[in-house]
Amino acid sequence: MEHKNRVRWSPAVQPGAPGSRTTRLELFYDLVFVFAFLNVTELAAVDLSMPVLLRCLLALALLWWCWVGFAALGNVIRVDQGSVPLVGFVTTAAVFVLALSIPSAFAEVPDGLAGPLVFAVCYFVVRVLQVGVFGWVARSDPKLRRRLLLLLAPAVTATALLVAAALVPQRLADGDAERLLRLAFWVAAVGAEYGAGLGVRGSVTSAAHLAERYGLIVLIALGESIISLGLGPNLAADSLPLTAPVVMAAVVGIAVIAVLWWAYFDSLAVGMEHALYRTRDPGARRRLARNAYTYLHLPLVAGIILFALALKRMLHDLADPWTPAWGLPLPVIEALSLYGGVITYLVTLVVLGAVAQRNLRWPPVTAVVLLIPLIPLSHRLPGLIALVLLAAVCLLLLVVQFIVDAPNRHRVRETALREQLATEAEQTEWRGRNL
Repeated sequence: MEHKNRVRWSPAVQPGAPGSRTTRLELFYDLVFVFAFLNVTELAAVDLSMPVLLRCLLALALLWWCWVGFAALGNVIRVDQGSVPLVGFVTTAAVFVLALSIPSAFAEVPDGLAGPLVFAVCYFVVRVLQVGVFGWVARSDPKLRRRLLLLLAPAVTATALLVAAALVPQRLADGDAERLLRLAFWVAAVGAEYGAGLGVRGSVTSAAHLAERYGLIVLIALGESIISLGLGPNLAADSLPLTAPVVMAAVVGIAVIAVLWWAYFDSLAVGMEHALYRTRDPGARRRLARNAYTYLHLPLVAGIILFALALKRMLHDLADPWTPAWGLPLPVIEALSLYGGVITYLVTLVVLGAVAQRNLRWPPVTAVVLLIPLIPLSHRLPGLIALVLLAAVCLLLLVVQFIVDAPNRHRVRETALREQLATEAEQTEWRGRNL
């Protein structure tokens, strides 16, 4: 945080350090997002359509902003020290209730609480708690206190828009007009937060912490896709048999998820962290962190969820004994979700490479060029065949990327290994002297 020398720190809040890493409390906080991402997937899986998909993506965007706020907080202060863990526990509870309200966030369910208002209140609680901790840190610095208003204003505006969406009177609009008006308020709420985020000033205290936090949330999204894959057939609840097509689709789905993991974590994630660390100018580092992590990691997570959503529905269909062995042709929306999710993920990887490392990773570009024409084809093919084609392109990407990127990959991974060994040796020496 800028002007750190003017901030009077207290035992209640401890400052972060350039070498800070992710804490166990942050991992605990992330656990609730496994459920949140799963609930977004479940909501769309029940009745997959373009309006439902758009609602899910809007809910995901606001969930993401809740997570981003806590990740930024953990980069400035030590969230597992002093009084801050109490804020983390309250935030976790609020996010959990917010995730519970997602299925009813756009329309009230009879005989229950007003889902849209519950979502709005929980969102406000999360954002105010996050901004409140920044306010406590900035209490001794007038300039930082003025910036606090810049952080609070978009949260209040977004909450007001969510409340307005919840209170749209049916006498003003009904049917499709009412739903469109509610949707417009949600889009405006997302725009208020993300637009204001472009002007927020601050600094990156620890490049390692920031990179690790965002890598972990990508890992959580991949884990959620595996959970969705396992829950997709729902064999026990529906008394369906475990069939060969289900097993084959599951194995192929895991192969695609593994490729998505490799494409990000093998060398790109480490290279991005190194690029962020090498950027010493505070303004340039702040912009790189904002663009590459805060904004561009959202489509990574969204792409994973879209893929998991389509795969979940496909597995459920394949578990039905009346479904042909290779499955039925995919509906248009499912084909778009299955292929579009992977394409979104790969395109984002290309942009991340260009933004953070200043190079164009052409193997993912080639994979995207191959996948786009397969979308209309997948609509005509049996679902399992469409999934196998998708996996084949992904595996081809892995092989080509491994060969083409070998020199850069070796350099990045060798540097990361040397850093890890040096850190372990230093920790071992310190523990030998002090424990």
